[in-house]
Amino acid sequence: MKLSEAHLIQLSAVVDAGSLSKGAAALGLSQPALSRSLAQLEARVGKPLFLRDRRPLQATPLGIQLAAHGRRILVESRRAAEAVESLLRGTRGLVRVMGVPFFMDAMISRIIAAFQNQHPDVDFQQSYGNLIEVGNGLRADQLDLGIVPLGLSGQPEGLAFTPILSARNVVCSRLGHPLQANRRLTTADLGRYPWVAPLPGSPLLADLFAIRSSLGAVDLDIRYSGGSLMSVVNYMTETDALAVLPFSVWFAERKQNRIAVLPVDIPQPQRNLGILQLAGPAKNPAAQAFSDFVVQSFADMQALILRHENAVVWRR
Repeated sequence: MKLSEAHLIQLSAVVDAGSLSKGAAALGLSQPALSRSLAQLEARVGKPLFLRDRRPLQATPLGIQLAAHGRRILVESRRAAEAVESLLRGTRGLVRVMGVPFFMDAMISRIIAAFQNQHPDVDFQQSYGNLIEVGNGLRADQLDLGIVPLGLSGQPEGLAFTPILSARNVVCSRLGHPLQANRRLTTADLGRYPWVAPLPGSPLLADLFAIRSSLGAVDLDIRYSGGSLMSVVNYMTETDALAVLPFSVWFAERKQNRIAVLPVDIPQPQRNLGILQLAGPAKNPAAQAFSDFVVQSFADMQALILRHENAVVWRR
């Protein structure tokens, strides 16, 4: 036997209200329309739902049981409506984000946590990749957005890029490194110590080669390569190795007091860190809400990052 869910919801409203008129008012129906619906439900089950000639209105045991089912249906219906509204507002859903490893570890993971503190019903799937992987994932509908650096030459076809931070690299070392005693370093000083290389495909790898080219005949002794941000920092704190890092990454890690910035001029890349998405209207409101949150988060940090950069890096 199939019962109308609408009829069960209407029955629960009448039982909870204690009268036909109040139940009709709660549902926004006319009393005759509600009376007809309940009569149809009674005809369907073949037994009375209310005790006859009782005032106030009193449900039969069957009516009470069916009203309980109607009440649950109404609760789930409201939850479904709230879920749809949350999805449309971007406060519920799934965001698939990919980005360059050092930035994802140092900054974006923290921003994701801050976003979820405000919107706990938004889930995230985070992965690592560079520009090519992010572009392919967006076009294949496997990602919602990417956090990648992009040169000034322009964005890939069919994708939209929102800059959030100008690239600025620095040379980092462990705290107490011998080079920290010299307040006037040159790029030649950098060739006397071993280096850590970033992951293959990382734009930082090209930046490291640019530093090597600036040394002229001096080559760089690369002792360790391909690690995550945590492994690179752990390695540096136990050695005299140097690494080229985005200043913003050091900024995010500065409170750990494990690595320092060396005051030395190095070749700077012409690119911006930003958010890469498919061009056109946003398909995922939660992803768009997070994208806006990232933009605002970096805007809030810009002045503080610049102040630290001027004080820490160019303090000579």
